[in-house]
Amino acid sequence: MNKFQDNFKASLMALVMAGVIAGCGGGGGGSGGGDSTAASDDPNWTVAPGAGTGVAGGGRGPAPVDLGTAGSFAMLAKSAISTVPGSAITGDVGLSPAAASFITGFSLSTPPTTFSTSTQVTGQVFAADYDAPTPSNLTVSILNMETAYTDASGRAPDYTELGTGTIGGMTLPPAVYKWSTGVLIPADLVLSGGPNDVWIFQIAGDLTMASATRVTLAGGALARNIFWQTFGVADFGTTSHFEGVLLSQTSINMGTGASANGRLLAQTAITLDQNAVVQP
Repeated sequence: MNKFQDNFKASLMALVMAGVIAGCGGGGGGSGGGDSTAASDDPNWTVAPGAGTGVAGGGRGPAPVDLGTAGSFAMLAKSAISTVPGSAITGDVGLSPAAASFITGFSLSTPPTTFSTSTQVTGQVFAADYDAPTPSNLTVSILNMETAYTDASGRAPDYTELGTGTIGGMTLPPAVYKWSTGVLIPADLVLSGGPNDVWIFQIAGDLTMASATRVTLAGGALARNIFWQTFGVADFGTTSHFEGVLLSQTSINMGTGASANGRLLAQTAITLDQNAVVQP
């Protein structure tokens, strides 16, 4: 047995003996799996390996979410993007339908044409009031972002209410995870799987990472295959580190010194404070 299986078997047997487990998802191409009770009693509970539906190309978990042209941005928002210098963004930044005046703290180059530049951005900065074809391109990207959010939120879950919304200290394999509440990451979280595996996290409330915590990838897992769909605010504590594509219905707030290996895609605003964001 591998480490996943050892951990899962031990947790499952303990819970069965305690009479608190009603069912659990698992094995190789299964879907529609486990309930919340198993995880809620053990903060270090590890979900069974092989969760979720197989993906073409040998991966596990759901099919990836198609970002369309929104996937060409490290950060994309609708109402505002602000920073406290100096942040370091690797990848393009886009804002629409709000104008460039709502991109603050970046000291954008002037005059803009189809894009601006900033010493804090290794890439280009686009806004809805720049020259054509930027406005129409951004409109398409925003629509693609919204479509991706709807797609991610509609996937059938493999696990529901895992840890009653507190998932710090867990090691999670590829699958679709769903919560009817917010999700708190008060301690380090490990996502373990291969380079073709996919994770989708469906969060009805806020996503909150405590200060100095980390989302860590193991086994060759890639940030581009991890999708966090959150209806509420995504809030990252100081010096925390996040991995994956964040699709937020509302705002994204990065605490001082927090970092992200992924994409920040918000349907309202993104607020930065001396952060590093690197698109995968």
